[in-house]
Amino acid sequence: MSANLLHSRARSPLLSIDEILNARPQQPIATTRTRGWQGITVDLHRPYFGCAESYPGLDHHLICYCPSGSARLVQSRGGAVHRSVITAGTSYIMPAGYASSWEGDSGLSARLRVPVSLVASAAEQLNRGTGQVEIRNVFQVHDPVIERLAQSMLVELERDAHPVQVLIVDALSTALAAHLLRSYDAFERVACPNERSLGKLEIARLTEFIEDNLERTISLEDLASVVNVSRFHFTRLFKRSTGSTAISFVEQCRIRRAQALIVETDLPLAEIALSVGFVDQSHFTRRFHRRVGCTPAVFAREQGRRRSGSRSRQSSGKGPLGE
Repeated sequence: MSANLLHSRARSPLLSIDEILNARPQQPIATTRTRGWQGITVDLHRPYFGCAESYPGLDHHLICYCPSGSARLVQSRGGAVHRSVITAGTSYIMPAGYASSWEGDSGLSARLRVPVSLVASAAEQLNRGTGQVEIRNVFQVHDPVIERLAQSMLVELERDAHPVQVLIVDALSTALAAHLLRSYDAFERVACPNERSLGKLEIARLTEFIEDNLERTISLEDLASVVNVSRFHFTRLFKRSTGSTAISFVEQCRIRRAQALIVETDLPLAEIALSVGFVDQSHFTRRFHRRVGCTPAVFAREQGRRRSGSRSRQSSGKGPLGE
């Protein structure tokens, strides 16, 4: 949404993502707010009935997704009134700046709060300024992409906190912001111009950065800053240049370093797992097996036998064929 349009719709100060939590009478039964995640904020609300609420505009876009159940709801905003039954799998989209009123019932609802800056960053990759983006007001839609991304967010919310979730939620947030821009922008879509690829020096800088920081979480934003592009641009640029996603490439670097440490040191596997950025040995073992085809323990035994055989041949003065 353009800044001028947003200000023209606001009749009172816009509510922030933090402020709306206290403005609403119903508190969420689960939320991402305590996870320290960046990007989209997700609040899961239980069903409630007989609501009659009015709010000033928000400073962010709101997507409300219904995971299950159904409820009759009257939505009022933008000079229009919409009466419908919100059913499982459907969503509504309220752009930033819209004052709103709500009457009726609400089923189980996941409220995805999308910062305006997130969509603006995606728009920059299409060479559009903030004045050329306006997210449409949608009272009800069954959008499979929103549904899958919202469900993925809820799955992560149900799972125990894990450092890798920073990367997962970052990717989901990026995907949802891009989808809003592609499918719900009121302005005519503009085709992307031909984009460059990463040069050898840039890939070398990225590889060096990754290898110097394997012990910690590496986000898409971290990598994008190395080559001075936005994370939206970086994701597409990296895949085009290398044929691999950035997250997959980081994991390849972690596994490669782990293999070297197994071969060259006597460090315990649990210590190696932590030193290359895996949160525990179990996670390390699963990812190593997927990449290498065997567990770290099996790989270590195989490498140990080869090293022992090599040392025996060297001490006996025989060559590789025993001659």
